[in-house]
Amino acid sequence: MYKKITKELTDFIEKSPTSFHAVKNISEELLKNGFSELFEFEDWNLNKGGKYFVTRNQSSIIAFKIPENPDCFMIAASHTDSPCFKIKPSPELESEGVVKLNIEGYGGMIKESWFDRPLSVAGRIVTETEEGIKSELINIDRDLVVIPSLAIHMGKVENINIQKDLLPLAGTQEGVFSRLFGDNIGCDLFLYNRMKASFWGVDNEYFSAPRIDNLQSAFSTMRGFLNADNIGAVSVFTAFDNEEVGSGTKQGAKSTFLSDVLERICYSTGITKDGYKRMLASSFMLSADNAHAAHPNYPEKADPINRPRMNGGIVIKYNANQKYTTDSVSEALFKKICKNAGVPYQTYVNRSDVAGGSTLGNLASESVSVNTVDIGIAQLAMHSSYETAGVKDTYYMVKAAEEFFETSLVAVKDGILLKNKHS
Repeated sequence: MYKKITKELTDFIEKSPTSFHAVKNISEELLKNGFSELFEFEDWNLNKGGKYFVTRNQSSIIAFKIPENPDCFMIAASHTDSPCFKIKPSPELESEGVVKLNIEGYGGMIKESWFDRPLSVAGRIVTETEEGIKSELINIDRDLVVIPSLAIHMGKVENINIQKDLLPLAGTQEGVFSRLFGDNIGCDLFLYNRMKASFWGVDNEYFSAPRIDNLQSAFSTMRGFLNADNIGAVSVFTAFDNEEVGSGTKQGAKSTFLSDVLERICYSTGITKDGYKRMLASSFMLSADNAHAAHPNYPEKADPINRPRMNGGIVIKYNANQKYTTDSVSEALFKKICKNAGVPYQTYVNRSDVAGGSTLGNLASESVSVNTVDIGIAQLAMHSSYETAGVKDTYYMVKAAEEFFETSLVAVKDGILLKNKHS
């Protein structure tokens, strides 16, 4: 049961080397499950009882199911991007008879984890056709480049420099880039790690793979969304791009993408602007982004008490400065959801002397203000090119997301929400 769903996750990860491919694969799964695709530039004629999805920039996606009598929104937010390297324009550099690709960092990665791995290139290219500008996803599905480390005999590299130390070797002849990617007029191309996922441990209780953060959350909340049947709330699944670089793009969590979609759902189904605001007051969001497990080799890095473990259940994340949005109300609501789903949960707080990063919830709240809880799945080696997590936790997140999407909330006073599960 646990390994089966996690194997499906690793298959999804392998097919999703970039955020563009992740959204393509999610879209195909939604189409298989009877969802209709919408486009932002077209009129929307939505029906109650309908299932729809829309993408933005080909790298962010929002899917939703409209019940007959919607009373709130139940929203799960995750992200599609992971730290990696983006290829610069005119990228070929020659050194010692070898052509290298000029790259820059995307997000904060563990740089040394990219050395001596089989890598390739994937993303989006744009070409000019008789009909106009055309975007096409591309994946060079073979081992293509390597970033070789410096031999220990020649000295230790103390401060790894992306511009000097991390340029991938691509071949011996000039023109390798145009041979691979043709006569394009624009591209968003990234390096990705081609190592296969592995299951390991005495009882195969762990797995390692690229891009676990945050495709594990995106995949598992999508599965819960597809499994659930709610006749009370508008169920909304979202997966945004660019979380790793601050979400400040037209397709990021800080953008108007979510608010635009929620408003159009209401207007297309006869819900007034005031009705939309009332629905938001009863709504709830899961901000699902993976969490740090306490590291067995570095136990001093974790909080003295709140120390999540892999396979220990879903992690609820807290921060006094609201880098995580969890408060007492959203905490209580989510604990109740986990209890009803039969899913364990655990808690994470940074050490008080360690600054933590932010995630989706507080950024999305800038345009859509709803009760929000920040959650994740415990993992090790976050932002490595090859990360590690527990086999059981994918299943736990699927079940919790399913229970979440089968829940509706009704606000009766400020800070008081009644939970009603529709049957």
